Amino acid sequence: MNQAVVRALLVAATLALATAAVAQVRIGVTVSATGPAASLGIPEKNTIALCPKTIAGSNVEYIVLDDATDTTTAVQNTRKLISENKVDAIIGSTTTPNSLAMIDVFAEAETPVISLASSIRIIDPVDAKKAWSFKTPQTDVMMAGAILEHAAATGVKTLGYIGFNDALGEAFFAEVDKAAATRKMPLIASERYAPKDTSVTGQVLKL
Repeated sequence: MNQAVVRALLVAATLALATAAVAQVRIGVTVSATGPAASLGIPEKNTIALCPKTIAGSNVEYIVLDDATDTTTAVQNTRKLISENKVDAIIGSTTTPNSLAMIDVFAEAETPVISLASSIRIIDPVDAKKAWSFKTPQTDVMMAGAILEHAAATGVKTLGYIGFNDALGEAFFAEVDKAAATRKMPLIASERYAPKDTSVTGQVLKL
């Protein structure tokens, strides 16, 4: 079972149950079951079918939508889950760009959301909007720190970066850049590629 989804479910159910004594809890789910992030979204979607149907004496209904790794669709799904399905909490989305795009919608509706994406920007800095935003995976700050710590320990002197040309790529680059600077490891080149690209040969050759 996908542990990130299970943790998100437990948090979502707890948040929903904390607001009122209810006989049924509705959990909305928007994940990237198709598109470039489908390798992550498919197991996330499949995990929902294994999740408990009752928690703390309340029945739990799951409403699962596919956002196709598309920010516009993720926002539309969020609106639909809140306005039409009347969910108590939402799990999603799979990716950082989608999760960031959803914030304005669920914050306005004061609906708690547990993201399955990595960027610390989904939850930090905590403000009136991000007070409704939570996440289960380790942050990109943690990942960048671990990578650079290992690189420094193995004698790496300079660094190049290849990442997505989207919000995830920019967020992770910022954290890698910070981690490299604290270890006095120059980041001398940075290249980008689209999530749908099937090769980064050109970027590697430039580096």
